[in-house]
Amino acid sequence: MNPCMATVKFQEIKARLLKEEGKSSLLQVCFSNIFHLPPQKATEEPVYTQLWLNTYARETFKVPGAEGRPRAAAGRPVDEEVSSDSEPESPSLGRRRREVAVEEEVEETPQEKKLRLAKLYLEQLRQYEEERAVDEEEEETEPVDLIGDRLKEDVLEQKGQLQRLVAKDVQLPDPTSIRVLRGHQLPVTCLVISPDDRFIFSASKDGALIKWEVESGKRLCVVPGGKKGSEELHMGHASQVLCMAISSDGKYLATGDRNKLIMIWDTATCKRLHIFTGHRDAVSGLSFRKGTHQLYSGSHDRSVKVWNVAENAYMETLFGHQDIITGLDSLSRDCCVTAGGRDGSVRLWKIPEESQLVFSGHQGSIDCIQLINEEHMVSGADDGSVALWGLTKKKPLALARQAHGMQDVQGLQQPYWISAVAALRNSDLVATGSHSASVKLWKCGEGFRKLEPLSDIPLVGFVNSLKFSAAGDFLVAGLGQEHRLGRWWRIKEAKNSICIIPLKQRVAAPSPKAPDGC
Repeated sequence: MNPCMATVKFQEIKARLLKEEGKSSLLQVCFSNIFHLPPQKATEEPVYTQLWLNTYARETFKVPGAEGRPRAAAGRPVDEEVSSDSEPESPSLGRRRREVAVEEEVEETPQEKKLRLAKLYLEQLRQYEEERAVDEEEEETEPVDLIGDRLKEDVLEQKGQLQRLVAKDVQLPDPTSIRVLRGHQLPVTCLVISPDDRFIFSASKDGALIKWEVESGKRLCVVPGGKKGSEELHMGHASQVLCMAISSDGKYLATGDRNKLIMIWDTATCKRLHIFTGHRDAVSGLSFRKGTHQLYSGSHDRSVKVWNVAENAYMETLFGHQDIITGLDSLSRDCCVTAGGRDGSVRLWKIPEESQLVFSGHQGSIDCIQLINEEHMVSGADDGSVALWGLTKKKPLALARQAHGMQDVQGLQQPYWISAVAALRNSDLVATGSHSASVKLWKCGEGFRKLEPLSDIPLVGFVNSLKFSAAGDFLVAGLGQEHRLGRWWRIKEAKNSICIIPLKQRVAAPSPKAPDGC
């Protein structure tokens, strides 16, 4: 098994284990569940171990051979040899032994079951590591502790402290390498990328929903928009679609429109599954909680609602914003962040506590927001500023004013509005969009306390949506002749389209090899 295959295998295991969400510290939960140890102090270095995997593998990851396997009787070795000369067991005796085994299984406590399954799973991990070590020796490569390194990343990610330094190595793409996908009649307002980076879903002011294949650029599915009140006739939106979100398992797509509706779709077939009603104004922000089918929605009615998509159920409503909600995002924790338009605030909603934290720093209407990791986020406003935030500080950690420059509006100099932001998760790379004829890439400095411009990617039109692929190898922009929330300006030369921008990493020049015999 080569390192690439090992990484894929670990990703599959990790994806299945992390279905059980909301664990603020995986290691502490593991040890407290099994050994009842007190939580680690914040100043102590975390102990990275494979044991935490087994805690969450109990229900979500079935260990082959674990179910139905009786424990060895007390006092008898597990691998005790049985002579081949032994007399055959009578049916009644065999039945009695099975009954005893079942009784022992029933009497097994939850803690004993955890330990037993942990041992079985650790044995599988040991065999997996041995196989990988053999492959590495055959390839004469330096051994890499893939699982150990990944565990460290997972712990840092849960704490919101993971920051992959990739921005400095991103190359400015050749404009001729940017692919343009045409299909929408009116401005593209929102888009998402499937978790496996194979598909793009986009929507626009024409009410249409399109599924694209990234590799070929083909339209795989089109759900056209219809006239107001005709949602049931053509099974699609009958007004402008303003936002969308896709679940982390790629199963569900949610779209929100100006007609106060949230539609749930099957991503594989583009078949509509359900319609949520409840908002009293346009739905302008949607996000699935990572690892779950819990959906957050924000609206121009100034409320945040929580839904259970798997059960087609409404859960609760939260209030606090003083103006329309223009954007919303979430990750693994049971909380979400919202941009409050002209109330000038960004808010963190803690769902279980039904509480909120208020952040302020922009001077204009805050129109877009996205989380970078569990502890940091980026936002953009119509005063031209881009802000980096820490969830423990009420003021921005970094603020770039006039991020896209100035424009002349009826003889007055005004900053270009920031209409879209995107962040490559758990990294230092951020992108912003406006109608300044370019998308800008930014580098977040150490501790997210600085925002440094990297490069400009030429794109004409209003950049209404930006999304990085999960792997970070491309950026997708949704363009339109108009802003997604209104018609303040119209750029006639712009094309209503989807642009796929390749992002390549600079490769360090190989060091010269010494001649043979040296």
